Amino acid sequence: MIAIEKSLLQVEDLRRHTPEQLAELRALLDAAVVGRPDPHRPGFYEVDGAEYVYFILRYPAGDKVLLIAAWKKARR
Repeated sequence: MIAIEKSLLQVEDLRRHTPEQLAELRALLDAAVVGRPDPHRPGFYEVDGAEYVYFILRYPAGDKVLLIAAWKKARR
């Protein structure tokens, strides 16, 4: 696990995610949540929200995050 550093991150939406999903991801990043790194893709992470899991790319040379996908968490 890796902490996504809190800073003034710009979130770019690759697809058409809802405003609620974008707001939750921004709040998670502002709170410096811990993301799970993708072992096969450097810079890619899964970030757990309340109802969704977000798959992001954190650009290494800047304060930009690319939201690639979001899916509902499985209910247990």
